[in-house]
Amino acid sequence: MKIAVINFSGNVGKTTVARHLLLPRIAGAELIAVESLNADEGQGQALRGRQFGELQEYLQTIDNAVVDIGASNVEELLDLMRRYRGSHEDFDCFVVPTVPALKQQQDTIATLVDLSRLGLPASKIRLVFNMVESGLQFKTTFFLVLGFLEEQRIATANPDCRLGTNEIYARIRNKGLDLATLARDDTDYKALIVKAKGTAERLALAQKLATRRLASGVVPELDACFAALGLGTGGADDAVPLHSPTPCPT
Repeated sequence: MKIAVINFSGNVGKTTVARHLLLPRIAGAELIAVESLNADEGQGQALRGRQFGELQEYLQTIDNAVVDIGASNVEELLDLMRRYRGSHEDFDCFVVPTVPALKQQQDTIATLVDLSRLGLPASKIRLVFNMVESGLQFKTTFFLVLGFLEEQRIATANPDCRLGTNEIYARIRNKGLDLATLARDDTDYKALIVKAKGTAERLALAQKLATRRLASGVVPELDACFAALGLGTGGADDAVPLHSPTPCPT
């Protein structure tokens, strides 16, 4: 399975979706970052938008990939997809993260329209609702995108495919840490804190404890979002949840 994570807008959590939602749940997937301006975290391969020819050739040599397309490369990459006719068929799905901010919702709509113009069916364009604040009305928060899709059903939108805001992503940025591994960490930090000799050591251990607790809370949320994304219905036999040994319902 090969998935592209894409949006004309920045600040919608594309990298979070690529690295923490998709990559760990598709067995053997490779992360490929296409970003000219803001390459970060140092994981996976980094390509420039103009290297699209090399990208599509490389995709033929691997089975599973998550391609994180930076906002500065989206327009160029879509233009190249039109030039390399049929190249969009290399991807099983285009995942489009969106957030409550109106500017980002407008950019999301523009992204959906351009993807649809490539000839992609709605089943291959799937939204992830990101940075969803608890307690807010979902339909009111995303009224722009949802209203557009009611009139033009060019993408798949499942309200259960959502992620909340969580400081865990800022805590582990650029550290190459895996959330599932953090959540499974069985270190007795409280015992170590008691034995610690100084304030600095205690603080460092307390931060690790807090990070594990955040990871333990967010992994089930990511699992639920991934299941709601429905990639298994498109042939993602390698898709697996991380907080339990049982497979995600598809």
